Amino acid sequence: MAVAFTFPGQGSQAVGMGKDLADAFPEARRVFEEVDAALGEKLSKLIWEGPEETLTLTANAQPALMSVSLAAMRALEARGFSLKDKVAYVAGHSLGEYSALAAAGFVSVGDAARLLRTRGNAMQAAVPAGEGAMAAIIGLEQADVEAACAEAAKGSVCQVANDNGGGQLVISGAKAAVELAAKLCTEKGAKRALMLQVSAPFHSALMAPAADIMREALVGVAKQAPVVPVVSNVTVTPTSDPDEIVRRLVAQVTGRVRWRETVEWFGANGVATLYEVGAGKVLSGLARRINRDIATGAIGTAAEVEAALAALG
Repeated sequence: MAVAFTFPGQGSQAVGMGKDLADAFPEARRVFEEVDAALGEKLSKLIWEGPEETLTLTANAQPALMSVSLAAMRALEARGFSLKDKVAYVAGHSLGEYSALAAAGFVSVGDAARLLRTRGNAMQAAVPAGEGAMAAIIGLEQADVEAACAEAAKGSVCQVANDNGGGQLVISGAKAAVELAAKLCTEKGAKRALMLQVSAPFHSALMAPAADIMREALVGVAKQAPVVPVVSNVTVTPTSDPDEIVRRLVAQVTGRVRWRETVEWFGANGVATLYEVGAGKVLSGLARRINRDIATGAIGTAAEVEAALAALG
């Protein structure tokens, strides 16, 4: 039975993440040094020392989370692990798709860091502060959430941004429309409708300016076919074609993160174990709620690297 590696998205960041890896593995430390050099600043100091509110800023959190994921990968590889030989597929949640692609050799670590800094800044700048919003809807069928979004939009933007599984959907768009949709979802029977403390309406049509910027940015970096296929957020199908990967990354900026379907796809295509590579265990928790037949593991600390190596052989 196959193994897949998944890579976390925004929200998994925490001050101090990856320090354990950098202390234990010189190869992991070099990843943070590469990212610092690529960005022209000590992002590693921010990752390890904070402050949290600065690390949480989109333009910092995105390359920071990628750094930790790639540090974990380099730690594995330093001990003889081969992604190509041991893993059937990779996937990542939103920005984690860039981590997955960097892990599979599609782009360099430095280029991934620069792309994610560009992506974070572009997403932040796409909508003036206070004009967009996101909300988590818990315990309501997707069709009902989509109907509430359509009813609330009234010519503006309101759409499902994330299908995280386990009865959790995230909606995104214009602030007034999202607030109304959240209210409608509660009236339709949602267990909870919680406005999120986010800086922009991610994965909505309002991110179109950011998608244009990412299209140009992706053209300007060296790319290779990944050594294992990536299952993309927007199509939930695997590909190793560089041009198709670029198209999907651009579409991802405004499109839905279909994480529930991704985990279901893994289960239907022979994947028995999902490892979450990087900070936190958010994706592992989601996977357990989506498909209890799939085993999960985390690779984000030196001890977890050793445990994964023992398990994967």
